[in-house]
Amino acid sequence: MSYIDTLLARNEAFAHEQAAANTLMPSLPEQLPHVKALIVGCADMRVDPAQLLQLQPGEAVVMRNIGGRVTPGLLQQLSLLGRIGDVSQATPGGDGEFHIVVLHHTDCGITRLADDHDLLAGYFEIDTLNLAEKAVADPDLAVAADVATLRAVPALPAQWLISGQVYDVATGTVRVIVPAAPLRAC
Repeated sequence: MSYIDTLLARNEAFAHEQAAANTLMPSLPEQLPHVKALIVGCADMRVDPAQLLQLQPGEAVVMRNIGGRVTPGLLQQLSLLGRIGDVSQATPGGDGEFHIVVLHHTDCGITRLADDHDLLAGYFEIDTLNLAEKAVADPDLAVAADVATLRAVPALPAQWLISGQVYDVATGTVRVIVPAAPLRAC
């Protein structure tokens, strides 16, 4: 049996369990008000936010990329998500709190590229002269930089809460670097 066959067999078992427990996901407009967070995390397979934060299905939207960074590509995806919400006439978090969580981690592969200025400048779509502000080699500073970038996005609702954390791959714990606070003063 190939690995794909294994994955498909696992999915078949999952679908059967979900149907038997009557826990299949509702439609998007029904689900959006129950989403409590949007988590921006790294693509590193050791750092799955759903696993390390023990997320329940439908509890959070998890967006992962190299380094868990806020890039122009990620901002474009956020814009598309916002438009999906508009079209669906549903607001994430409903009338309650909604969190944006920027989650970086120790021993991140992107730190090994800190001296590859041209590659990183292309990734962030910035000039190499501005690369230092991205703090690629320091996850604590990088989280703070990414939180600051998201705070400056006027399209994001000011009342949403934002925080920044760093997951320690050696200990399995998450440290708060930027405590949860509204994106901007209302």
